[in-house]
Amino acid sequence: MAIPPGSGLRARDPLTSNGGGRGPIPVDYDWGGGDHRGGGDDDRLPSYPERLKRARFAVYIVLASIVMLFVGFSSLMLARRTGGRYDAATSNFISDWTPVPLPIQLLLLNTAILALSSFTLERARKQARRRVALFGLHVPGVSLGREINFPWLGATLVLASAFLYGQYRAWDLLHRHGVYLGTMISSSFFFILTGAHAAHLFAGMSALAYAGIVAFLRRAPENYRLVLDATSVFWHFMGILWVYLLALMYFGGA
Repeated sequence: MAIPPGSGLRARDPLTSNGGGRGPIPVDYDWGGGDHRGGGDDDRLPSYPERLKRARFAVYIVLASIVMLFVGFSSLMLARRTGGRYDAATSNFISDWTPVPLPIQLLLLNTAILALSSFTLERARKQARRRVALFGLHVPGVSLGREINFPWLGATLVLASAFLYGQYRAWDLLHRHGVYLGTMISSSFFFILTGAHAAHLFAGMSALAYAGIVAFLRRAPENYRLVLDATSVFWHFMGILWVYLLALMYFGGA
């Protein structure tokens, strides 16, 4: 039916009008939440950068305590290394510090393994970022399917396990040469420093294993990415710390 000119009436657009409840819903209809997703509790959740900032702040606090711990051990070791006893007969200070016969080749191999684990972890982080970009954030009903396979994370855990096994082998080699924790002062520092580092690295492995569980259970991919992004700071620090400890023990005469 044609509309007479000048009547003030307008034809309805079938794409933007519901036609009295029978047509399509307008594309710009406001569902009441100020968001096409309908609002809800997700609008009150902090953004990913904010969540990552909080997680990394907690990691920085942990790292600060680790730095103080190892600085204390290092200072005590160097002070004890330069100390000694006074010999009245010769009027000289005699050092009672005996260096540990370090299995340096094995320790260097462990260093390379730990450095490689940092590389694989970075690859896992990039892969997680691509998964989030592909599937989006806070999208209900999205199934990752076969995309839950993150081989770089598995490689990181395998390399970390190899590093810890390498440390065990280094301790075992010293035991075979009769060097134990209480054999001499230098061996005490060696076992304490390397043991403390291994314990902290194992804690980082636990966090990465948790990330793997999150991916296996097909939880939100941004949660997986958050754990990797936060843990990577801790992991790379442990690699740098190990290089420092190795240099300290080698050049400091541990």
